[in-house]
Amino acid sequence: MSRRNDRVQAAIFDPNKLAPTYPESAITKPFPFNAFYSMDEAPRVDPATYKLELGGLIRERSPWTLEQLYGLPQASQITRHICVEGWSAIGKWSGVTFRTFLERIGADLTAKYVGFKCADKYYSSIDMATALHPQTQLTFRFADEILPAAYGFPMKLRIPTKLGFKNPKHI
Repeated sequence: MSRRNDRVQAAIFDPNKLAPTYPESAITKPFPFNAFYSMDEAPRVDPATYKLELGGLIRERSPWTLEQLYGLPQASQITRHICVEGWSAIGKWSGVTFRTFLERIGADLTAKYVGFKCADKYYSSIDMATALHPQTQLTFRFADEILPAAYGFPMKLRIPTKLGFKNPKHI
């Protein structure tokens, strides 16, 4: 059944269709917190010792520090986060397009999936078409500030074309 679901998803996903973007005046304040734990239980990651570990079908396996990640070319997007629980909110997210990062590490862009292990014990994966979508972003900032722990510090994957549970936090 999973393979059938993958085929259906691939058939209906348009890698060129963008999610709507919004003006700053449309940003939801306060932006809701949502996780399978309380806000007080959000992981605390030490920025001084953080390293993004990489593996899989890639050329460059060296871990990345936050300083290196923050040095990548970044852009902002104001997009809607849609929760599977029935609510949505608009926020401003800034970071590097995931495609740019994947190209930088020499990822095999013909691979089927990209997986994520997170500090909150969450694991997620996305298909490569979604990973390469122009709005899929490794997010380092929320509302022009360093991404707070509540929203996924040190980084989250922001995928405005998918429901919120597919946007892993605390990567």
